[in-house]
Amino acid sequence: MFLSLQNLGSLAVFMAVVVGGGIAIGLLTSPGEWYADLRKPWFNPPNWIFGPVWTVLYIFIAFVGWRLWHIGSGSLAMKLWYAQLLLNFAWSPVFFVAHRIGTALGIITLLFITIAAFIITVSIQDWVSALLFLPYAIWVGFALALNGAILSLNARHRGYLSSVFSTCCSRGSKHSFDDPKLYRGI
Repeated sequence: MFLSLQNLGSLAVFMAVVVGGGIAIGLLTSPGEWYADLRKPWFNPPNWIFGPVWTVLYIFIAFVGWRLWHIGSGSLAMKLWYAQLLLNFAWSPVFFVAHRIGTALGIITLLFITIAAFIITVSIQDWVSALLFLPYAIWVGFALALNGAILSLNARHRGYLSSVFSTCCSRGSKHSFDDPKLYRGI
């Protein structure tokens, strides 16, 4: 792919939107006291690792989006790229700000499926982009397991699992697994 001034300009836009957006969301939704108080699984990494890993992944995501935009901006692969970015950017506010662990688990599950579909779809036309998304898929798979474990550990830890099922599954209930009242004090 020839790097003209116009192409470099579009690459800069992709980097600004993806890397800048990811960093901004990370700063605005940084884990606070609520997250620190949650029970976490044995495989929870130290907090300092998330920033460097996500920065590298966002660079890959931006570069892949830019490559695909030049190949075919209306392609299925590009639509999947947009969908994964939207899901990616939605996860942190839902988890860290809204404290909706269950909803966040649903979002990250959809994100993982979208990334897998993206890799399969794009591998036919652009194996470089598919390879650049593999570390992203692995990291999101890990984050999905972490999100699920946090939900499980914290629901059981304070006896919320039984109250969640009795509240959410009772006939005519207005509550859901993501009712913040069920997780208060965690």
